[in-house]
Amino acid sequence: MYQDNLNPEIHKQARKLLQIANRAAKRAQEENRKKGIPNVYDFNGHRYYELPNGELTKEDPYPLSKETDSSEEKC
Repeated sequence: MYQDNLNPEIHKQARKLLQIANRAAKRAQEENRKKGIPNVYDFNGHRYYELPNGELTKEDPYPLSKETDSSEEKC
């Protein structure tokens, strides 16, 4: 078993920060769903969009944004 030399208090604080971050992410996801905004996830290097109806898709629900992004890079 891996034994680290960090103070147990540091582990306690890290767990608390992770708990806060997880809650914030869940709230943001729920807020997006209520507003009809897709949540975007990356699994093993592949981008997935969770649509407001709960469906997962690889297809970008905002395909026009790709055209705008590519034109901005050329400037």
